[in-house]
This record gives sequence, C-alpha cells and structure tokens, in this order.
Amino acid sequence: MFAWIFDTRRGLPRPIILAALLSLSAAPLIEPAFADKAPIYTAALSNLAVGGYDSVAYFSQGKAVKGDKAFSTTWNGAQFQFATQANRDAFVKDPTRYAPQYGGYCAWAAAQRRTASGDPTLWKIVNGKLYLNYNVDVQKKWEADIPGLILRADKNWPQLLK
Repeated sequence: MFAWIFDTRRGLPRPIILAALLSLSAAPLIEPAFADKAPIYTAALSNLAVGGYDSVAYFSQGKAVKGDKAFSTTWNGAQFQFATQANRDAFVKDPTRYAPQYGGYCAWAAAQRRTASGDPTLWKIVNGKLYLNYNVDVQKKWEADIPGLILRADKNWPQLLK
C-alpha cells in the first residue's frame, strides 16, 4: 500500500491517491463535531441508555434495577436493557411511557437550558413520568421546585439537542 501513495520514481506523494486517503480517514473525525446531541443520553463510547438500568422497574418495583443485555431492545438509537422479558415487552409496547424524560439527560439541567448526564440511581417519578438527575446536590435543587422546573425543562427541551 505504501508504494501506491508514493511515486517510486521521485519519492513524491501521488496527490490524488493521498488526498483520497486523507479525506477518508479524516471524515469520521470531522463529522461528530457538527452533529446534534443524541436524543437519548448514553455514556461516551456507548449506546446504552439509562446506564443499563431497567426503566420499567422504576415503575413496577419502585427502585433502580440493573438490566440484563439478554433482555434488551433498541429505541431512538440507544440500547435499553431490562431485568426481565416481561419488562422488555412492556417497554416495547409503550416506550414513551417508560423511557426517562429528556432522553435520560438531567432534568434539572434541562430546566437551566443545558444538558448533563442523568444518573440512573438519582431518579423520581412525577405524574407517571421518570426523571433523572446529575448528582445528589442537583437532585436537591430539583426537588425544591419540581413542578416549576418541569415546566421550564419541557419548554427548553426541544432546542437543547441542537
């Protein structure tokens, strides 16, 4: 392959081949810098939603329960894992009922016109909807005015992913 890049007679790069190789290798590095944020929060280098926790279990068991990759599905470009097949089936039937609000990004941050990761162990169900927060301190701020912050976050959310 090295010989294809260099002109063996003069030791100079072949401009067309070199330019093509450089453009192909740089394309993946350039594209994400201009991409919108993902609609579902996942950790860097992962497509796992809710940190691998079972989003149905918050409703059915009232606690954060780790999911199992054997019971998973993909929704909005992210992989959701569940503790049981029944929970997976419930999610597949009605994902918007069980998926965290604001795509699993921190609810308090959304109210502040920002995005931040949501911690699946710092959660609250309000009016049948699941909300996650960034950390314990943020969750305390969130709990001080949940109805007002939900109104603000709902208003801000559509623009936050751009």
